[in-house]
Amino acid sequence: MPHIKAILFDLDNTLWPIVPVIVRAETVLFDWLSDHAPSVARQFTIESLRERRMAMMAANPRYAIDLWALRHAALTDAFISAGEDAANVDHAMTVFSKARNEVMLFDDVHPALKRLQSRFALGSVSNGAADLAAIGLSHYFQTSIAAHRFGSAKPDPGIFHAACDALGVAPAEAVYVGDDPILDVAGAQQAGLHAVWMNRPELQPPQTLPESIRPDATCTTLYALEQWLAGRIITDDKR
Repeated sequence: MPHIKAILFDLDNTLWPIVPVIVRAETVLFDWLSDHAPSVARQFTIESLRERRMAMMAANPRYAIDLWALRHAALTDAFISAGEDAANVDHAMTVFSKARNEVMLFDDVHPALKRLQSRFALGSVSNGAADLAAIGLSHYFQTSIAAHRFGSAKPDPGIFHAACDALGVAPAEAVYVGDDPILDVAGAQQAGLHAVWMNRPELQPPQTLPESIRPDATCTTLYALEQWLAGRIITDDKR
């Protein structure tokens, strides 16, 4: 079995909890709308804007891989509907994006990534729109691939293969770590990578693992991931 040379990470709900981040970012945005686009705030609510985005995604599948474009398009539509100047949508998106990148990292993220960085090539593959530089994590990763820039999303094997290519490793030499059983675990395995299910107990509601999906390992922290990797290295060295 090939040695593990690279670790690829999902971001949302793997390195930080995403629900409180989005809830806060949407509240910050709506407060901004109340001050700078009051007709939008009067005509819509956070919930109705969310329903508008879901309808747009259902009508146009490309939005499923570009959530930033989806939110921008939905806001533009809302501004026009409310009679506000759509030229201000870019400013609104800047407000949202800043708040969206103010995440609360899990406690193990910095120490574990620092140690792993010294032993493996690290990368990230995400369907979201997080800015790792703004978050303060970009220096850990040799490559970071986002679905909206790549043009396809997990579980498409191509996005996993692109990350492996960028790190100069074969898929069998890489481990993908993520919280979603289908997108992350099954997606990575179908692309030829090893897959670790990151099942954070802090997340609510808790994830469940379908019987048909069998990760190479299940971890609740990055510390547990380090221990599993250490065991793999010892096992490989004895062969």
